[in-house]
Amino acid sequence: MSEEPGGIAYRIEDLAHHSGATVRTIRAYQDRGLLPRPERRGRANVYADAHLARLRQIADLLDRGYTLASIKELLEAWDAGRGLGGILGLVAEVDGPWTDEEPARISRAELDERFGPRPDDAAVAEAVELGVLEPVPGEEESFLVPSPQELAAAVELYAAGVPLSAISAHLRELRGQVEHIASRFLEFTTEHVFARYLGERPPSDAEAAEAAALVRRLRPLAQQTVDAELARAIRIFATRHLSRHLSAGAPLPEREGVRTVEMPGGTMRAVEHLVGAEHAAAFVAAAAERELQTRTLDRLTANAANPETVDELP
Repeated sequence: MSEEPGGIAYRIEDLAHHSGATVRTIRAYQDRGLLPRPERRGRANVYADAHLARLRQIADLLDRGYTLASIKELLEAWDAGRGLGGILGLVAEVDGPWTDEEPARISRAELDERFGPRPDDAAVAEAVELGVLEPVPGEEESFLVPSPQELAAAVELYAAGVPLSAISAHLRELRGQVEHIASRFLEFTTEHVFARYLGERPPSDAEAAEAAALVRRLRPLAQQTVDAELARAIRIFATRHLSRHLSAGAPLPEREGVRTVEMPGGTMRAVEHLVGAEHAAAFVAAAAERELQTRTLDRLTANAANPETVDELP
């Protein structure tokens, strides 16, 4: 590496050292057209600051999930004079935080205090695997908590008597369902909102800035919609669940001319499954009335066949 009037000149080994890429990767980028060829000086290939900047841009886009093919299209658009500022602004907007919640730190001692006196290494390891906790490099007894609200919910469930293993299993199941909802929301907004920005060519700076503004506007909508629908669904199912359990064991108040009878919970659930909760009571009453009529007819038939037998009809 040497200082020259036009800037610093790098050998390929120096470029690899400063960029974090390997020599093999740099050569592969050159072969794919992602990185300009170096300048030939005598027997040496010389790279400049522009090569280093390009390698850092490629690394940043790879970290954000772009493929090498899409990165090449973006860089070609930039080289053609269309600019990358708007694109990178849109990338930063999408890649930014989608919640106002701030991460927090917690020590192992604080974890043990919140989840009981006995250390549970297996539970901590599972929380790390799920991303509820993130180890802090160089600090074995400290963790980063990306979502303090999620951890607080686990603490409350554990205090209410839910085992940690059940909490973890529930989170895994819930995460899969929520990821499906997120995927469907993105498909929906892409089809109806962002399709015009995702054509065969990269968007211009103005188009990318417009798309970034839309991302900012639409970002809270998914959570607001899910919150509203979740509240509605929980109210409906909680009311139905409570009613079902109360009716299974508690006697109903008697009305004039009507007697209440306790029914096994399993029987009532089977009836509700068969005819619906709103028709269950009428079904039971009709079934009882039909059974009574059948027995009455049977007794009348038996009395007609045996006149000496006298039965009291109900």
